[in-house]
Amino acid sequence: MKHRFAVRIGPVGFRVGSDWRAPIDELRSLYADYPHPRDDVPDFSVRLFAARPWRRFIRPAVMIGGDFTIPDAAPLPLRLGLLAAEMGMNLQMALAQRRYLLLHASCVERGGRAVLMTGVSGAGKSTLAALLMTRGWRLMGDEFALLDPETGLVHGFPRLISLKNESVGVLQRALPGGRFGPEQRGTPKGDIRHLVPDCQAIERMDAAATPAHIVFPRFGHAPAQRQVPPAETFVRLTQASTNYVALGERGFNALVRLVQGVPATAIDYPDAETALAQVEELAR
Repeated sequence: MKHRFAVRIGPVGFRVGSDWRAPIDELRSLYADYPHPRDDVPDFSVRLFAARPWRRFIRPAVMIGGDFTIPDAAPLPLRLGLLAAEMGMNLQMALAQRRYLLLHASCVERGGRAVLMTGVSGAGKSTLAALLMTRGWRLMGDEFALLDPETGLVHGFPRLISLKNESVGVLQRALPGGRFGPEQRGTPKGDIRHLVPDCQAIERMDAAATPAHIVFPRFGHAPAQRQVPPAETFVRLTQASTNYVALGERGFNALVRLVQGVPATAIDYPDAETALAQVEELAR
């Protein structure tokens, strides 16, 4: 395609092509500190294209394509081109990743030990991961945690952190010198703004970590926490994985080892400070 960009995030390389320059310029700016794919060979390709030639210019609408696609997906307006590119990379991982067991979770690490946080949309896992990053934790991922079925280690996948609605202001106050992407208003999930992970997350993204705790956060409730038994954890994580079924026996064995060896806790919290204290205590 006319405009192209390539990047490696952890162990996965992407190539993004676009009919328009603007989304590629935004990717190039926000991913400026990231390496290129190994040997310049990407694992997945993403295409941002116009369904009809005139839609490049008249009410431009971005279709998301690539190696793997969802038929009849609705286009996004060009002003949401960065979001379309990020969605395209998510789509390739969700539909085609077979090397790692994918968990829809944020992940942070300290001292070689990783905490995985997963829950329904709005649980606050991205916000908590970003705030823990400001407190010295290494961000390993916001959208996906990559679990190696062979070793049981979690590998870094520190994409741009997708902040939604009120969480944008929370992180702008907590990280006044942070690098934020453009405001993207009126998306299907509200107002979104991306945050570039700090230098530690990018420089150490090839360093794997040992899972030490699984946290199921839930926002908007009085402070509480309970231990989650392995059977319930297993069911929750199968629901949080996009490729568990596709991996078959490898995915099953990896998930069994994870839930049998790593404690899990469900936490309720009314505000970020409470949740951060709960996660720090669990980590200790």
